[in-house]
Amino acid sequence: MINVLIVDDDAMVAELNRSYLSQVPGFNCYAMVPTLQQARNLLMQPDSEIDLVLLDIYMQQDDGLDLLPTIREFSEPTDVIIISSASDVYTIKKALHYGVVDYLIKPFQFSRFEQALTAYREEANLLKHREFVAQSDIDSLIRRTSGGVAGERKKLPKGLTSLTLRTICEWIEGNQGAEFSTEMLANAIGISRVSCRKYLIYLADTNILATNILYGSTGRPVYLYRLLPEKQDALRQYCE
Repeated sequence: MINVLIVDDDAMVAELNRSYLSQVPGFNCYAMVPTLQQARNLLMQPDSEIDLVLLDIYMQQDDGLDLLPTIREFSEPTDVIIISSASDVYTIKKALHYGVVDYLIKPFQFSRFEQALTAYREEANLLKHREFVAQSDIDSLIRRTSGGVAGERKKLPKGLTSLTLRTICEWIEGNQGAEFSTEMLANAIGISRVSCRKYLIYLADTNILATNILYGSTGRPVYLYRLLPEKQDALRQYCE
């Protein structure tokens, strides 16, 4: 579970962000605070368990950007997503300079919030399962694009990331053509079944995977997938 600190002095906005957060699996609202000093007190604790901060910039008493140096100095593993109406270039460049992982400009749709949190969760989970990463993984993490380096390969559908797709394809390649279910793959690489199924549908739609549907006694279908032998090279392009 990813622990999240919400920093916003508008109680209604903070509660809205907490409500949004509760709708994205894998996240826990650790605390909501209205001032930077309260945020600093939590972040500077030696046993702080905060993984991610949702941070506003325009606050009545504070400038949210002033919290970023504290995080970098006292809570280096903690990541930040900015949620603010600030859209000027100076503010955005300064936030990026301190390494924020995403920047949402108010007002925004829940789908954009969900996209930011889902991408963060999947990348955090995948890095836990890796000792080393390839250049393409670093490109995906830094640029946060859906298709890796520009021009490297076809752009992926919205909501899919090249890092997750790479991990899925590596697992499929190592499965030696045997059938597997969504649940089996999701458990093996540490992502949700819902997210995993999106990638498998993409690979099936591009004719890399064959799909077999089984109906059990409950009538609920079970989808089984296997790599088509003639599509090994097509799969391997996502592993590079």
